[in-house]
Amino acid sequence: MAIQLKTNLCNVFNIRYPIVLAGMAGIPHMVPMVSAVSNAGGLGTLGAAYMSPLDIKEAIQGIRKLTQEPFSINIFSVMGADQYSNFNQVNESLNGIRTSLGISHPVVNDIQTPDYFEEQFKILLDEKVPIISTTFGLISEKLMEKAKRAGIQIVNTATTVDEAVQAEQRGCDVIVAQGTEAGGHRGTFDVSSRPMGANIGTMALVPQIVDRVKIPVIAAGGIMDGRGLVAALSLGAQGIQMGTRFLTAAESGVHPAYKKALLESTEESTVVTNAFSGRPARGITNAFIRRWDDNHIKPLPFPTQNTLTRDIRNASSRLNNPDYMALWAGQGTRMLKANQEVSSIIHQVMDEAQRIIE
Repeated sequence: MAIQLKTNLCNVFNIRYPIVLAGMAGIPHMVPMVSAVSNAGGLGTLGAAYMSPLDIKEAIQGIRKLTQEPFSINIFSVMGADQYSNFNQVNESLNGIRTSLGISHPVVNDIQTPDYFEEQFKILLDEKVPIISTTFGLISEKLMEKAKRAGIQIVNTATTVDEAVQAEQRGCDVIVAQGTEAGGHRGTFDVSSRPMGANIGTMALVPQIVDRVKIPVIAAGGIMDGRGLVAALSLGAQGIQMGTRFLTAAESGVHPAYKKALLESTEESTVVTNAFSGRPARGITNAFIRRWDDNHIKPLPFPTQNTLTRDIRNASSRLNNPDYMALWAGQGTRMLKANQEVSSIIHQVMDEAQRIIE
């Protein structure tokens, strides 16, 4: 059967093109880019996992001022409680980095990470967002029922076939099949026995998930252009999700030093690390990751490690120093372009895919 660029996913989401912006938590000022993706015919997604409920509400209102098209909000379905075992050793190891950045050493015995999940989800229901996407696991059956009653579609990230099957059984409408090439956090449900997450390549993962579920599958991981879109569709996916491809766009809120690091990186620049957050994530290797690897200390579990390293990441941003930023990125960075408008990226991907098919 001939490949069609207008897939069933477009009908499910009511979008023109089967292109989804990844929900990239922690990146500031993302409302313009989310809106631009939706206006250009894709599905814009706001990475809201670390945002307070009030900030999420304001961002949703901001998106709606800029677009009338569908959009999605991404949150972590499981934040987890703080864990403090080995806290002092980890904190002490970070103090050397703090000193180098001019940060005073915090005098603390523990830290507390706010868990906004229930309030976040309530805001999304109250605001009647069209689509909610989740990472790190499944939402409860109770919340799934509430979303369905509100007419909201649920998208879930899966890194294995088993996770995809669980998502379909729970009632998810669409699955994002996240391959190891993808930048940012692994969506693996349970990392207790897999500290670096499930890392199956996109080309291997997508067809195996497609063969086991009946709901639409979106391919994610290393996809940067029309060739990637056609390849994903050939494997049975009904669309693609891109995050890294948009990070250097004109509308991106990414720090200039982060953008520069992305544009100077190659396919060999990224590693999967749990040093920044306690959960495995793919990013450009830098001084922080190298220093952490050299100390041979196990990081605190997520979200505690993420909260503990926040002052380092923030200071690094203020100093325009990418050495201690979390530079999340996928493996396709040689294909990035500087300051290309979002609409141009989407139309370029679609035009290239159409030429390949023809």
